[in-house]
Amino acid sequence: MSLLQDLSWRYATKKMNGTPVAQEKVDYIIEAARMAPTSSGLQPFKIIQVSNPDLKAQIQPIAFGQTQIVDSSHLLIFAAYDEYTKERVDAVFAQQETERELPLGTSDDYKNTLFGMFAQQTKEQHFAHAARQAYIGFGMAIAAAAEQRVDATPMEGFTNAQLDELLGLDKLGLRSVTILALGYRDESNDWLVNLKKVRTKPEDFVINFN
Repeated sequence: MSLLQDLSWRYATKKMNGTPVAQEKVDYIIEAARMAPTSSGLQPFKIIQVSNPDLKAQIQPIAFGQTQIVDSSHLLIFAAYDEYTKERVDAVFAQQETERELPLGTSDDYKNTLFGMFAQQTKEQHFAHAARQAYIGFGMAIAAAAEQRVDATPMEGFTNAQLDELLGLDKLGLRSVTILALGYRDESNDWLVNLKKVRTKPEDFVINFN
């Protein structure tokens, strides 16, 4: 199957049947997110993987009662850095230099320029930038789920502050961005499953400067 066929197959599943997704498939989806490109290779987000039924039940009211939360096999919670600290930026470039077998300090000029830009920004600006990077991984995870024929529901419909408090994300220097519920569609009870996928027409979607 081609990527476009995979994306045509997928939809934002509204009702899941509770069937577990094999961990190897979940791992594949997470790996796709890990391999996503990010600004300067910073990868300023983490994925919290939740399969515990009790914890999912606690998350459901935070997500406005959406049934996919508890009917899913796994929840992948994308959480971005709450700020760019010097320690975080230094660690990224130190790892790059080590794994590429470059002399330590090779990236200092670029790194210092980058951190100089961050130093002029607020923590909220840092988080906004990090959250945009998380969304790149989020998109890759959605595509990988479709490739694996795993249904997925992208979710922004939850109270971020409450989820952060429940999971103790502030202690990790993280803030929640999105949730991806993974599972399998309940075809008998999902009102969206047989409806036509509707997208903006190509001629209206692309603006050409030729």
